[in-house]
Amino acid sequence: MIESSTLVTIITACGGLGIFLLGLIIMTDGLHTIAGDKLRSIMLSFTKSPYSGAASGTIMTAILQSSSATTVAAVGFVSAGVLTFTQALGIIFGANLGTTITGWIVAVFGFKLKLGLIVLPLIFIGTILKLFAKKELASIGYVLAGFGLIFVGIATMQEAMQNIQGIITPEHLPSDTIMGRLKLIAIGIFFTVITQSSSAGVAATLTALFAGAINFQQAAALVIGMDIGTTITALIATIGRDINTRRTGFSHTIYNFITAIGAFILITPFVNIWEYFNEESIVNNAEIALVAFHTTFNLLGVVLILPFTNYFAILIKKVINQDGDYLLNKLDLSLLYQPRLALNVLFTSVNKEFIDLLEYINTIIDTKEIQRKVDIKQLQIALDETHAYADKIHLTSKDNTNWEYLISIIHILDHLQRLHERCEEDEDRAVKAKESKELEQIVHLLNRTSTKTIKLIKNKQWSEASKLSEKTTNTIQEKMHIYRDKITHQIANGKIDVHEGSNKLEAIRWTRRVSIHISRICYHLEKAVISAGK
Repeated sequence: MIESSTLVTIITACGGLGIFLLGLIIMTDGLHTIAGDKLRSIMLSFTKSPYSGAASGTIMTAILQSSSATTVAAVGFVSAGVLTFTQALGIIFGANLGTTITGWIVAVFGFKLKLGLIVLPLIFIGTILKLFAKKELASIGYVLAGFGLIFVGIATMQEAMQNIQGIITPEHLPSDTIMGRLKLIAIGIFFTVITQSSSAGVAATLTALFAGAINFQQAAALVIGMDIGTTITALIATIGRDINTRRTGFSHTIYNFITAIGAFILITPFVNIWEYFNEESIVNNAEIALVAFHTTFNLLGVVLILPFTNYFAILIKKVINQDGDYLLNKLDLSLLYQPRLALNVLFTSVNKEFIDLLEYINTIIDTKEIQRKVDIKQLQIALDETHAYADKIHLTSKDNTNWEYLISIIHILDHLQRLHERCEEDEDRAVKAKESKELEQIVHLLNRTSTKTIKLIKNKQWSEASKLSEKTTNTIQEKMHIYRDKITHQIANGKIDVHEGSNKLEAIRWTRRVSIHISRICYHLEKAVISAGK
């Protein structure tokens, strides 16, 4: 039977951990609201290589106190085509280093400065701001309240750990052997999976270490396990998701396991080096030593792997191959709560589908026998999936640029669907246009425009594509009137019958409608780019 005092101590410790977690969640939400979009924009503009990506990932995680937010942003950038998978790896590596900041906050401010009582007014002020202020000021209140709760949670855990010191001692945990350390790593993994937060695990470990309930070597092994534990949660979250999300989750897991192996080997040398430079035993500064150890092995992991990022990316791509239709693999539903990332993914998708439609048009109007690379039925499925994804993004006109961005994409999707109908249902008219000598110039013009538009879109020259397609539409419109008069005269003087004449008129109308859809898509692509500030 557990004594009542012991039960109270355990409940208090769990309550303190809960308060810490609640404070961390509240503070992260507030910081995310205040700086989330700005930080993502800065991170995107700053990330030009894995090295700069690691720096931006570290900074963003340190500020937002959430490696998950950083990882999701990295996945979104890759899915949207604005970052390569290799560049995003740097961000993921840096996010691991950024998470160590929480440990420093707890060790320095929680234990050394003992802010548990001092921060209580912050919670009151933050709550008042959240209740009565608006917009950014309310979010600042959220941050203050969350920050205060973090230290209240630490103080509560400290109080409980002082009482638990006699109940749980280092002797009660696995011994300081290789097998014992491996068991502690497993405990750390389990703790993180349960709490869904490595920061909470590190805080609890620091508190137990500060109270003397565990020793440094045991705490170090627990922290290594907690770093691994974060990847298991992320890995589970990637099941059934797009390929970039799966690659990102798998990369995070492999990287953390490699770092954990290095950290495991580093425990004893770290203790020896610490005691060599510091005459006082590591016991006297255990909590500072632990966060220093946590930072050291994560920093070494980043420094050692960055030069081999390209090889690491190649390995991951080989392990996780592209499967299924490439168009249906990148509309990640997890990005919907971040409208700009979701819109970027949507924009990339409609760009690709437009290029595929143009390539299909070329195969049906080119006089040469071209092997069709695009499956028109599969493309319809992709368009429907993209349309369904767009339906899930809900904004209002108050969202400014995001609103204009979404409106432009909706226009693009509408014209893509209609252009697809022209290609699938009216293909016989396209064949008639190709076979008609009178339409030879118009068909060649449409063919050249489609080919050049593909190149311009791939090179992100949307303005030039818009001008070219508009010019082609105007030319076809002018020639259409001349051609219509010619056909009607041929019908009237009996050179061709009404049936053949109607087919030829349908053919010219097909080329005109196709050119209009291409022109409008290019126009709205350019507007979308302007709205997004690309």
